[in-house]
Amino acid sequence: MRPNQPASAEAFQADTSEQQVREDLAAAYRLIAHFGMDDSIYTHISARVPGRHDQFLINPFGLLFKDITASSLVKIDTEGRVLEPSPYDVNPAGFTIHSAVHAARPDAACVVHTHTVAGVAVSSLACGLQPCNQWALQFHGRVVYHAFEGIALDLEERERLVADLGPRARSMILRNHGLLTLGRSVAEALILMLNLDRACKVQLAIQGSGQAIHPVPDEVCERTAQQYESGDTNRVAGQADPHWREWQGLLRHLERPTPSSFRD
Repeated sequence: MRPNQPASAEAFQADTSEQQVREDLAAAYRLIAHFGMDDSIYTHISARVPGRHDQFLINPFGLLFKDITASSLVKIDTEGRVLEPSPYDVNPAGFTIHSAVHAARPDAACVVHTHTVAGVAVSSLACGLQPCNQWALQFHGRVVYHAFEGIALDLEERERLVADLGPRARSMILRNHGLLTLGRSVAEALILMLNLDRACKVQLAIQGSGQAIHPVPDEVCERTAQQYESGDTNRVAGQADPHWREWQGLLRHLERPTPSSFRD
């Protein structure tokens, strides 16, 4: 197993304001809803408050992802304390998973967790994610696994989850549960999740066909993963985050007229 090699910790967040992180995080919630990857009021996306290793923003428990705005996000610390007045509380299961990752990984500016049908299905397969399509090859040798321990309410599980995640992996399959990605920016974490979920969907479609999977040689799998990892083909001059171009396209979709703005 050779998990993803991270860039310098918080490299993409260095000059980002809290308001910008709030807007990006609210946009990520709405995009997850747009792509049908939400689970009612459950699952979470969190983002570290810039310049603070002990504070992060997370969704208010009870709002649908499509209704989340920058101002409605709840600021909490790694002990679960709400740091600013809010009419909402926080889902304890979300706190357990996200506080563990933010505390252990300084490069985790954003953490995305989903319960999609495809993600839960692949997480429940003994074979896990297979290198059977281009999206899946992004995660070749770079996805790690965490055993199912029940609903994530036991704070002691944090230590085991962090141990399974390790110091470099940016994608995790939570067995019989779902998917988790982390990124040095909201954009990176969200786009990793979109691609991981697509990889799961394609795998299930192939397996459902009953036909044999065409194998990809190991050396091609690794070369493809490295191509994804470098981000060279997507880089924009002056932008450290190789996901910036795709992120701007996703944001333009959200800027179309809607009853309310994620920036509110």
